[in-house]
Amino acid sequence: MVAHATTVAFLGLEARTVDVQVQIAPGLPAFSIVGLPDKAVNESRERVRAALTAIGLSLPPKRITVNLSPADLRKEGSHFDLAIACALLAGMGLLDAESIAHHVIVGELGLDGGIAPVPGVLLAAIHASSCNLGLACPAAQGSEAAWAGAVEVLAAPHLLALINHLKGTCLLPAPAPGVADEPAGGPDLRAIKGQESAKRALEVAAAGNHNLLMCGPPGAGKSLLAACLPGILPPLDPAEALEVSMVASAAGSLEGGRIRRARPFRAPHHSASMAALTGGGTRARPGEVSLAHLGVLFLDELPEFHRAVLDALRQPLETGRITVARAQAHVTYPARIQLIAAMNPCRCGHLADAARACGRAPRCAQDYQSRISGPMLDRIDLHVDVPAVSALDLTLPPAAEGSAEVAARVAAARALQRERYEDHGIRTNAEADGLLLEQVAAPDDAGHRLLVQAAEGMKLSARSYHRVLRVARTLADLGGRETVSRSHIAEALGYRPPGTTA
Repeated sequence: MVAHATTVAFLGLEARTVDVQVQIAPGLPAFSIVGLPDKAVNESRERVRAALTAIGLSLPPKRITVNLSPADLRKEGSHFDLAIACALLAGMGLLDAESIAHHVIVGELGLDGGIAPVPGVLLAAIHASSCNLGLACPAAQGSEAAWAGAVEVLAAPHLLALINHLKGTCLLPAPAPGVADEPAGGPDLRAIKGQESAKRALEVAAAGNHNLLMCGPPGAGKSLLAACLPGILPPLDPAEALEVSMVASAAGSLEGGRIRRARPFRAPHHSASMAALTGGGTRARPGEVSLAHLGVLFLDELPEFHRAVLDALRQPLETGRITVARAQAHVTYPARIQLIAAMNPCRCGHLADAARACGRAPRCAQDYQSRISGPMLDRIDLHVDVPAVSALDLTLPPAAEGSAEVAARVAAARALQRERYEDHGIRTNAEADGLLLEQVAAPDDAGHRLLVQAAEGMKLSARSYHRVLRVARTLADLGGRETVSRSHIAEALGYRPPGTTA
């Protein structure tokens, strides 16, 4: 006789059904797991054995074989523990096979029988719902699984509690969807003295989800401006929150199984490796670019990142997704991010200051800035200089407008874009392609003439031409204008980098 339980294996954000088959046969005592298990799955034998001992049970002195089917799908992670234990208990006649047949089972067993959290519970719950099955998972992640919708969730803190529920002696309460507390607000734009052009660029970037590069000397406020961005971005809507949470669930970074409505803000150090930024590793986990999906990826000291790492962002900036190709996995993660970058004009940072600039200028600046490739710069919509703050600026009173006022304008502009693109499957101006831009961002006659002249004079690439239109459309949305005018085109052109063909 073979006992069965159902669990899942994860391939990116996809959960695939795995049939856990347990056979207890006569022979020398043995406990083996087959079906392409990794080290963590093979170690399930000892965790399951210890958990059963903790609740007063012991394995029969027979040959126990656990097969994880399909056998050609690699099994990774500790979440197979609970399914193996349930199938084993069914094979021993201690659980009714029918009682576990209607659930997808995930969870890591402790030596005391406790059920510990594991990555991917939300993905498993969505998969269970699509298969008209329930889900058995750790108690700490019941609120995470409840977001999957109409799915029965058994959130058990201990193996014995799950057994008692399946036997009907002590029922587990149904968990409610959990929402994390909103993080404390970041810096307010009112606290930044001066830098009015940079504040304007930050508002435009937030309104249209545009990429932004700030260049200026140390201490000018670039990092502070970037830290203010989450305070002016609109919260995630329920569908977006579920998308973001699926990535966080796959990475095992959902705190307490609760979903957040705030947009992600990721700021990796410039020493980050290719795998850390784009995803990878032995399990092809999501990287920073995917963990920032529908949020902000802030790269401070942009030229200090390895050039190959930066160039790896070129594809996700265009397509909104990243494909991690490894010998044992080929996984695609969502990566629709807003890139905010900051850099000094040269290595010493004081290129424009005659009293402090190094003796190698301007060659120092050319060498430093050339570490960022032209195609990478071409994908950044807004380029803005952030000059040093003078002593006079620091003595000025706080600005009249703060983050709350800017956030209201950004929300209004985003609402216009959501309505405009409702039938096109996109959310913001930054996602609009060339054909769509010709419909929604066609400038008036004066604006068209200016754009054509600038495209020829500045040697704009086709990509840059369309990015100018996207930014101009956002500027019109911020002003509540239906038509893109010459002034919008002029301001959008002002955000292109000077002296380049990008």
